Amino acid sequence: MQHSVEFEAIAADAKSRIREVSVEEAQVRMNEGAKLIDVREDNEWETSHADGATHMGRGIIERDIVQTFPEKDTELILYCGGGYRSALATDMLQKMGYTNVFSMAGGWKAWKESGAPIKE
Repeated sequence: MQHSVEFEAIAADAKSRIREVSVEEAQVRMNEGAKLIDVREDNEWETSHADGATHMGRGIIERDIVQTFPEKDTELILYCGGGYRSALATDMLQKMGYTNVFSMAGGWKAWKESGAPIKE
């Protein structure tokens, strides 16, 4: 999907304030207890998603995150389709006080291309 210049600008701004991890680093961190969160839309999640991920769409994550993960130091790794929406969501969670949150670089596309486990 082609993104608008404006969307890419706000995503780049968010990326300047957040930390990103690779798919490989995300898997290591998950094995050590990090929680992987898919912030894609419901229809994207239902088609397929990373094995072990929790779904919390970009449109509701700010509303629901505290009930699901009340400890603000919980290690969270967010991903979307390509790394833009997850960067925006990561930035927002940091503003909400989450201190150990990351965006997975390359998102779902990178996860699939790496051969990481998928749930369909």
